Amino acid sequence: MTAAREAPVRAETDVLIVGAGPTGLFAAYYAGFRGHRVAIVDSLPELGGQITAMYPEKAILDVAGFPSVKGRDLVAGLVAQAATAAPAYFLERTATDLEHHVDGVVVRLDDGTEITAGAVLITAGIGKFSPRPLPAGEGWLGRGLAFFVPSFAPYAGKDVVIVGGGDSAFDWALHLEPIARSVTLVHRRDAFRAHERTVQQVRDSSVRIITRAEVTALSGTDTVQSVDVTVDGETTTLPAQAVVAALGFIADLGPLQQWGIEVAKRHVVVDPAMRTSLPRVFAAGDITEYPGKVRLIAVGFGEAATAVNNATVAIDPTAKVFPGHSSEGS
Repeated sequence: MTAAREAPVRAETDVLIVGAGPTGLFAAYYAGFRGHRVAIVDSLPELGGQITAMYPEKAILDVAGFPSVKGRDLVAGLVAQAATAAPAYFLERTATDLEHHVDGVVVRLDDGTEITAGAVLITAGIGKFSPRPLPAGEGWLGRGLAFFVPSFAPYAGKDVVIVGGGDSAFDWALHLEPIARSVTLVHRRDAFRAHERTVQQVRDSSVRIITRAEVTALSGTDTVQSVDVTVDGETTTLPAQAVVAALGFIADLGPLQQWGIEVAKRHVVVDPAMRTSLPRVFAAGDITEYPGKVRLIAVGFGEAATAVNNATVAIDPTAKVFPGHSSEGS
């Protein structure tokens, strides 16, 4: 699911998609379904966005038609589906500048590549992201401390301490519990941000949950061997050969903010047609903001189809927004 980085080029396409996560990959397929040439830009070296980078083993339960599907399997299916559009991939590149021309948009990448497109579709998720640091973990990254869990196997037989109270923390606790020697989840509050069903599953497991607590120190020689957990001023030392800091991420829209696009709460504002405030620039997926927005993969898929169909009219005013059903030609 990687693509070799090419030398800077000048390219032309009908639809340029910025972001190669699930929404962007489905948008690529759909743009091909509408008969468009497609190009995709992403700053990561692999397709799949955050799922590939952080959650490839996670079971995803809210995608229509799949009672449960691993992240990596969902991405593989989306890549295969997108391949029907023969997209041009520009990976490990960041879209930096945007200019409007009479008949389209020119987007410049950080390596000097220029792509002229009839329309741009932003599907960049939360934009560029970096994990929130664990104050006590300074100097321990890669020595037993990690910010996400792309593979469960390295944690087999270990005492694992997970710090956080969101979906990632609880998902990882649930998946690591059968293979780790012990799993302890530490959170600074009694309340959790994670989905209630997952919280209850963890409560019903062997995972130890410590609330109103914080990890105040990591100890060991070359790698972590133990952590200090402080609750109400009292400190307890726990064995831990692995610590996962699932404290969320700091999102940054990066150069997109310089395009003059309307932004609210670090998200791109769109109308019901997925149009942004800029002509010929659309957005879909987690990056969008509108009244009633729900950030789910399933929602992103629908927004991608809406965006592509409306972009089609922007590219060709004689085209219709509704393309007909995909089954009509079969």
